[in-house]
Formats: sequence, structure tokens, C-alpha cells
Amino acid sequence: MINLNTLRRMGDSSAATYVRMVQYLIEKCLVFHMDRLECADALFKHANIQPVITTTVWKELEKENRDFFNTYFASMEQDGRVVDVDDNGCS
Repeated sequence: MINLNTLRRMGDSSAATYVRMVQYLIEKCLVFHMDRLECADALFKHANIQPVITTTVWKELEKENRDFFNTYFASMEQDGRVVDVDDNGCS
């Protein structure tokens, strides 16, 4: 299992590759309309990725793709999902 200390020791190239993999897996979670918590739980369960890593990458994706996530969360709300906008970082 990879934790933050392991990630720090991996070096820049390996760490960047790992972050890209986490980003890819988050994108797969988005296809299944998961919120951040559901995604972090799924990646921990199925890929042994620590939730803090998933959450950190997710938050960075939100910063870089604010319009997408605003639309994504609005769509989830229309589908009857309860979305805590503050918890998900977009407004």
C-alpha cells in the first residue's frame, strides 16, 4: 500500500506517474457519477490508494476544471443526489 511517505521517496518521475494514474482512476469514478468520498472509498478498496491521496488529486482537478465540476455536481443534484458543494470545493 502506498502512503504519502512512500510517494515522497519515489522521486519526481515516479510520483508524477502515480498522480497521473490516480487522476485516470478518478476520471473513471466520474463516469460512474461518484462523488469525492465514494471515489476515495472505491480507490482505497480496489486499488489500495490512500483516501488522502485521492482527495488531494481530486481537489487539484476541481481547481483546474471548475466549470466541469460545477456542471458535474449540478447534474448529480438533478439526479436526486445530495451534493455538499462546500465539501466538494466548487461553488
